[in-house]
Amino acid sequence: MKVPFIDLKTQHESIKDEIAVAIEQVINSCAFAGGPFVEQFEKKFAEFCRSENAIAVGSGTEALWLALLGLGIAPGDEVITVPNTFMATAEAISFCGARPIFVDIDRETYNLDPVLLEKAITPRTKAIIPVHLFGQMADMDPIMEIAKGHKLFVVEDACQAHGAEYKGKAAGSIGDAGCFSFYPGKNLGAYGEAGAVIAYNTGTDRDIRMLRDHGQSRKYHHAMIGWNARMDGLQGSVLSVKLRHLRNWNKSRRNNAQLYNEQLSNIDGIIVPKEADYASHVYHIYAVRVHERDAFISNLAKKDIYCGIHYPVPIHLTKAYKFCGYEIGSFPVSEKMAKELVSLPMFPELKPVQVDYVVKNIKQILKTSD
Repeated sequence: MKVPFIDLKTQHESIKDEIAVAIEQVINSCAFAGGPFVEQFEKKFAEFCRSENAIAVGSGTEALWLALLGLGIAPGDEVITVPNTFMATAEAISFCGARPIFVDIDRETYNLDPVLLEKAITPRTKAIIPVHLFGQMADMDPIMEIAKGHKLFVVEDACQAHGAEYKGKAAGSIGDAGCFSFYPGKNLGAYGEAGAVIAYNTGTDRDIRMLRDHGQSRKYHHAMIGWNARMDGLQGSVLSVKLRHLRNWNKSRRNNAQLYNEQLSNIDGIIVPKEADYASHVYHIYAVRVHERDAFISNLAKKDIYCGIHYPVPIHLTKAYKFCGYEIGSFPVSEKMAKELVSLPMFPELKPVQVDYVVKNIKQILKTSD
């Protein structure tokens, strides 16, 4: 039996007729860059996030970057985030001219540890980016309390958390802005690159809308220096179709995670993900911890079971961010997780028999390695 890490083809087969109609509508109307299909998606996604508006952009990276620019983050500023995230989180800070300041993570949720947050704040700090890693939101109440006390902006990196909740509140709805990626493999994935920002200040919303369209307040009237970060009409149309299915897909992910948990929780040599009491996890990634990770992944691959690693090198140890001056040991929890985390196959269409096959082989591998 073959178990892929992700299976976009099977998902497409289940909705291909809807997608074909949506794409044909865009082509017939020639609304390719921005336009009514993007606006329609913005409205629907805002409703999904329980927000008044959403701003569609070209990628999750652009969402983070433009959100920070819209909040006034500038050269000389510092923005606090975590080192165990995709590179885009730090890149967005850097492209504002600001400096990323890292804080270590909680060893159970893999999200920003609020206990360590206040120590990282300096007079230059202007914002905090908690990353809702793997589909589970960070512990937002203490983060927001600290931010309020120091008059800092909070930008939620919700690029892996479409539909996740914190104490009943939707991902992206708590901070000053929420940023989403619709990269094809995400819980809500486009058929190419796309992203969105939710901004709760009217002025910030206005500025991000101008920034994504060359700084135009209206056509050929440039109020600021902007960028071309518009979403394609085709992506807006596809995302509107897929958004209708997202709640059911997230439910399937949670069911698959429960199957994994039931069969792996009491097995020596493996640690399953913990869902925090405050959270509704949507399992973009189902990451377990093991020792001898390379051998573990290799042995599963021999059985046609394919895994991922998120992420093998914490950002503070990459060559790109060597200039920040961090060393091995600067963030021990993040560094430990970078060596141990393995992302098992996880997608809505994953069948119980496939989960059983993965678990059976994991047990055999762990037993052999004892």
